Amino acid sequence: MTVNNNIQVAVADDHTLLRNALARLINSFETYKVLFEASNGQEVKEKLSKHVIPDIILLDVNMPDIDGYETAKWIYKNFPQVKILALSMFSDENIIIRMLRLGAKGYIMKNAEPEELKLALDSVLHKDFYLSELISGKIISGLHKDMDKPNEPAHLTEKEKEFLKWVCTELTYKDIAGKMFVSPRTVDDYRNSLFEKLGVKTRVGLVIFAIKHSMVEI
Repeated sequence: MTVNNNIQVAVADDHTLLRNALARLINSFETYKVLFEASNGQEVKEKLSKHVIPDIILLDVNMPDIDGYETAKWIYKNFPQVKILALSMFSDENIIIRMLRLGAKGYIMKNAEPEELKLALDSVLHKDFYLSELISGKIISGLHKDMDKPNEPAHLTEKEKEFLKWVCTELTYKDIAGKMFVSPRTVDDYRNSLFEKLGVKTRVGLVIFAIKHSMVEI
């Protein structure tokens, strides 16, 4: 994939001006080179199917024809070596969780500064993960040091592990309580206990932890 020490990046976004601007910006970063641009998921599929394969793809979530969700799922299944950095105008928790479950290694806002895009690309490439500080605050604190641990921590109860799996869906906490046959108050207790045990502060933080420790299938 990587040629002449350049990190190959694909940019997929249906807004031509933004896509072109992102490509120019990425090309200005040392060691990075844009391999191709695409306006939707179908174009991404066609490129990858012809073995035009980047190291990283900057993938817009909302695109016509084939959106970022379907595209991410297809990439993860067929070209899992390609690291996906999701791009969006929205910081909605459910969108972030869904993209992470579909194999995205990071999530960045379209209003991010150029320096943050460079940081995101570097982090996805070298640390295998990036989530914007605008979205996450400190929710991933302590997670990077645990990345090499393949199994879930032993100090979690079976109910907490079950709760974590449900958290990685799009169900509300109330819906999760119904699935687990417990009260909403009990679900709140599971959540608060996990926040304290895992050192995270949001539901997205719980999802990241579960994915990193192979507690849910992507």
